[in-house]
Amino acid sequence: MTFDHKQDAQFAKSVLFVAFANLTYFFVEFIVANNIHSTSLFADSIDFLEDASINILIFLALGWSVKNKERLGKCLAVILVVPALAFLYTTWQKFNMPSIPDPSMLSLTGLGALVVNLSCTFVLIRFRDYQGSLTKAAFLSARNDALANIGIIIAGLIGFIWLSMWPDLIVGFFIMAINLDAAKEIWEASEHHEIPLKP
Repeated sequence: MTFDHKQDAQFAKSVLFVAFANLTYFFVEFIVANNIHSTSLFADSIDFLEDASINILIFLALGWSVKNKERLGKCLAVILVVPALAFLYTTWQKFNMPSIPDPSMLSLTGLGALVVNLSCTFVLIRFRDYQGSLTKAAFLSARNDALANIGIIIAGLIGFIWLSMWPDLIVGFFIMAINLDAAKEIWEASEHHEIPLKP
C-alpha cells in the first residue's frame, strides 16, 4: 500500500490550522457563555476544545501503525462524548438557577463560531476519506459544529421575540445529539478497520 508524502504534509498543516482555530475560539465562546449564562454556548465551547484535542491527536498519530490508529479512533469516539456530558451538567445548573441569555450576544457569538467551523470544514473536506476514522473524526466534528452554530444563531434570534431559556436548552440538546451520533460513526469506522493509507 502506498501513500503520498506531499499529501501527508498538506494534511498535517491543515490539521494544525484547525486545532489552532478551535482552541482560539474555545476561549472566546467560553468567556461569552459564562457572561450571558448560555447552556448551548457552554456546550459548544467545550466542543471547540474537544475539536482542538482531536486534531492535535490526529497530527501526532500520522506516523502510527494501523493497529494504533484503530485504538486512537476509539479514543476519539469517546472524546466526542465529552460535550454531551458538559451539556448535561450545565442543564442541571440551568434548571436550578433559570436564566435567559442575551439574544444579541448569543447570535453574534454563534455567527463567529459558524465562520470558524465553516473555514475548518472547507480546509478538511478534501481529506475526509484520507486517513479513515481519524480524518472522519476531524471532518465530522467541523461539520457538526457548523450545524450546531446555525442552531445557536436561530436560538438567539428567537430570543428577541420569546424571552425563554428553552431555545438555548433545545439547541444544547441538539449539540449533544449530533456529537453522540458522530461518536457512534467514528467508533464503527474503527471497528471496520477504515484506517487506510499507512502501511
